[in-house]
Amino acid sequence: MASVRLWTPHEAGPRLATADRLRVFALNATEELGSAIAHQLGKPLSRHEEREFEDGEHKARPLDPVGNADVFVIQSLHGGPAASANDKLCRLLFFIGALKDAGAARVTAVVPYLCYARKDRRTKPNDPVTTRYVAAMFESVGADAIVTLDVHNPVAFENAFRFRTVTLTAAPLFVDYAKKLKDEGLCVVSPDTGGAKRAELFREALEAACERPIGKAFADKHRSAGVVTGDLFVGDVHGATALIIDDLISTGGTLVRAAKAARNAGACRIIALAAHGLFMEGAAEALADPVIERIVITDAVPAFRLPLGATRDKLDILPSASLFAEAIARLHEGRTLTDLLVY
Repeated sequence: MASVRLWTPHEAGPRLATADRLRVFALNATEELGSAIAHQLGKPLSRHEEREFEDGEHKARPLDPVGNADVFVIQSLHGGPAASANDKLCRLLFFIGALKDAGAARVTAVVPYLCYARKDRRTKPNDPVTTRYVAAMFESVGADAIVTLDVHNPVAFENAFRFRTVTLTAAPLFVDYAKKLKDEGLCVVSPDTGGAKRAELFREALEAACERPIGKAFADKHRSAGVVTGDLFVGDVHGATALIIDDLISTGGTLVRAAKAARNAGACRIIALAAHGLFMEGAAEALADPVIERIVITDAVPAFRLPLGATRDKLDILPSASLFAEAIARLHEGRTLTDLLVY
C-alpha cells in the first residue's frame, strides 16, 4: 500500500456539480440499495417505469430525459426473493438498450452482485464459459461500462468484457470493521488458494490502516463435482483473531472448513468476512457452528434467505451505498479510483 491512502466510508460524501449530466436509475428489484446510493450522492433517483404483461413479458423505460446524459443503472443480479437472476438480468439489459435508444451518451451498469461470475472457465469437457456470454449480452445492448463488487475472479471478469470494467472491493468496509475490534493480534486467512490475492489485498490495506503487522494464512481446498477435499493449512494464527475473507457465502461449508482449520492451528477468535451473503440451503445450519464468532457481509445481497436463529444472531451487515456512490461520482467526474483499491 505504501503511498496509497485508503478511502474509508466515514469520509465526506462525493462532491458533484449542481448542474451536470448525471442520471442514476435503480430498477425496482434493487430500489432500496439504489435509493441509499442516490442519497449518498445527494441526488434523487431518476424516474422510470416498469410494467408487467399478462404473459410474463415486461418493459422498462426512463421517464426523465437522458439525452446526452451520463447514466448509471443499479441492479443487483442475485436470485430472489421475487425474481430470478435471469429475469433481473433480462430487465437490466432491456433497460440499458432503452436508455441508449433514448440518446444517453454513456450507460454504466452498476451490478453489486453479478450473476454467473463463478462460471468463468471450463472445468469439464464442453463446459460453457457463461461469464463471457453474459459480457456479450451487455455489449450487444450498448453498455459502456460495468461496476461490480468483489466478483469471483477479477481477472476472468476483466477479460470477458470488451468495455471498461470496475471491480470494487469491500476491503475498505472490512478494514473499517476490523479496526473497531481493537484486537492486538490479527491474521487474515484465505479459505482457499484461489482467494489468496483477495486476502492479501485486504491484509495490506488493514496493515496500512492499523500501522502494525498483520499476519496471513491460507487453507487448501479443491472442489470437483461438488465434493471438497484438502486439509492443508499454512500460516501462523496461534493466539490471533483470524479474519477469514471470501467473495461470497453460499452453503457456508468453505468458511466452516477454514474456521476449524484455523482453530486447530491455535486461533483464539474467528470472524468470517464476505462481500455477498447468498446463504443457500444448509447455510444456516452450517454457519451456526460456534467455531465462527461473527459473520460480516455487505448489503449488496439482502440476507433474505437466512432465518432467525443462531446464525442470524451473529450476522453483521455493512452498508455499501457509500462505496458505490463514491465510485459513481469519481467515474462521472473522471477522478481516480486508486484509493478505493481499484487499479
